[in-house]
Amino acid sequence: MLELHGPGKVHTCDGLTRRDFLQAGSLGAVGLGMSEWSQLQAAGAIDPQKKDMNGIMIFNLGAPSQLDTWDMKPNAPAEIRGPFQPIETRAPGITISEMFPGMARHGDKISYVRSVYHTAAAVHDTGHQMMQTGRLFSGGLESPHVGCVLGYLRGRKSDLPPHVVLPEKMGPTGGNLPHGQEAGFLGKQHDPFVLNADPSAKDFRVPDLLPPTDLPVVRTDRRRRLREVVDTAVKDFEASPQAKLMDASFEQAYRLMTSASAREAFALEQEPDAIRDKYGRNRFGQCLLLARRLVERGVRFVTVNTFLTVFNEITWDIHGSVPFTSIEGMKKTVAPMFDQGVSALLDDLAERGMLENTVIPVLGEFGRTPKVNPAGGRDHWPQVWTVWFAGGGIKGGRVVGASDDIGGYPVDRPVTSAEIAATIYHSLGIDLEHILPGPQRRPVPVVDSGTREIRELF
Repeated sequence: MLELHGPGKVHTCDGLTRRDFLQAGSLGAVGLGMSEWSQLQAAGAIDPQKKDMNGIMIFNLGAPSQLDTWDMKPNAPAEIRGPFQPIETRAPGITISEMFPGMARHGDKISYVRSVYHTAAAVHDTGHQMMQTGRLFSGGLESPHVGCVLGYLRGRKSDLPPHVVLPEKMGPTGGNLPHGQEAGFLGKQHDPFVLNADPSAKDFRVPDLLPPTDLPVVRTDRRRRLREVVDTAVKDFEASPQAKLMDASFEQAYRLMTSASAREAFALEQEPDAIRDKYGRNRFGQCLLLARRLVERGVRFVTVNTFLTVFNEITWDIHGSVPFTSIEGMKKTVAPMFDQGVSALLDDLAERGMLENTVIPVLGEFGRTPKVNPAGGRDHWPQVWTVWFAGGGIKGGRVVGASDDIGGYPVDRPVTSAEIAATIYHSLGIDLEHILPGPQRRPVPVVDSGTREIRELF
């Protein structure tokens, strides 16, 4: 991923000014070949019984309120419980907010973790890092996204990349820190392919995947020949690791641009109107539909960002005051879109026989304050929140952990981000003890705070 740093300015949730950055390009390099994958399997990194496991991560950028969504406290005082009522789900004894009738219908497929917490700074970026990689970044060291680790260990199955991010990488959220959606210490060649387009747009196309209609193949070939001339002229550079990385990146770009199967995978117009309508004719819904198409056609892992930034759009970031939304505003805009999209995805995967081999972690970076603020919203609260899982062999209709009577702190089975990552890796068949080529070595820490062993939850 090439990032060009510019002088743009943004304002954070707490009023601080941070630098913005411009993203340019999104092509990663080639994943492992089958021979390398076989070596990793032989070394015990991969469970051969789960070689076809895939993942669709939904990241709720902005952080949903646990009290108004999936861990309601109807008996708490009004300033705690909020305006919504709980409804029964298809799983006996499990209730969620009335804002999610579609999810309630799928209650037997979903398992909730209601005791997630972290002790880092209560800013969006730190939660993004920990929930997608299992670690908080420190000392300039960035850990890889779970989808990038999967791509590194298993390579790709087709002309498509092993890991794709939709619709874009996370943008500014106030901390000016990395968000954890890249390959980190694994190297840029294992970065995800980033769509950088809105699949709900009428003129949707993939800017970094397909040549422009006015770019003939002869021009593409000319650029390739020119690059070969340059490489031949600079022998010393060609022998370096940087040149090999450039070659790999170019070959993947060329392979994608000329692949009919890759173009077909992104061709949402092939889907019946009824299916597109079922997911919702909005960016999030169409990203979920595209995620299903990509996994169906050979992408191993897709990350879908519900939103891209907490600035200038209505998100889960419900501080209440302008430019943010209120708790009530969540019911009008965010919740219906989310409920429609995820319900359609669960229906679609189940009907196609894909749910059992596709794990769906639905994450957020922290929770929300138990007490409603004077603006009618809730503020950042990493002390406890709820995430949930479906598919991938995870039995639905269960709850791990519990928060206290006001949804403020864990009172049963506190869960760390490392355990969330471990659960995803386990569902994908990745050995948590496998040694990676980096300073942190294992996919997740062995122990938390030097005492508790990190294992999967389900």
